[in-house]
Amino acid sequence: MSMKQETDGHPADNLALASVLVGSLPRTLMTQEAPTRYTVEAVFSRRPGGDEVRGLLGPETREILASSGYPNVALVVSDRRLEIHNTNLEELREGLARVLAMRLAEISELTRSAKEASASSARSVAARELERVAAVTELAEMVSFAIPPMPDDGADQRARTYRSQIEAWSGTTSAPR
Repeated sequence: MSMKQETDGHPADNLALASVLVGSLPRTLMTQEAPTRYTVEAVFSRRPGGDEVRGLLGPETREILASSGYPNVALVVSDRRLEIHNTNLEELREGLARVLAMRLAEISELTRSAKEASASSARSVAARELERVAAVTELAEMVSFAIPPMPDDGADQRARTYRSQIEAWSGTTSAPR
């Protein structure tokens, strides 16, 4: 059985919004004094990562909100909560919640793809480095500091002959070697 199960159509590791934090709503809701727009805090399914926060607060999300009919909505991430400013519960129920859910799913997929690409690249770099180290090691093992055998080109014999001639001219003789 897989440890990652889908809940509400979202893979378990996707960043999602779980619920509205009711205690953060204005106390005057559903009264004559209720504000028309206010901040609604929603609880994330898990703590968002840095890339997810940047994606959620970035210009693309603002463009999506504006093109979906929510140009005045502003988002703030506060730990495991998303503060949705300048909205109301009705607006969320009628479509804003769906827009946010779809954006979070998109951000999760983009983040996952980027991590997978980065991991693949790191594995590729590591494999190339292992190949390089193996090639360097093989080349280093081919280096020999042994004295190579001298080819017998007759140089020793010529040297002995010259030495004998020199000794003969000088009148000294030495025992042959």
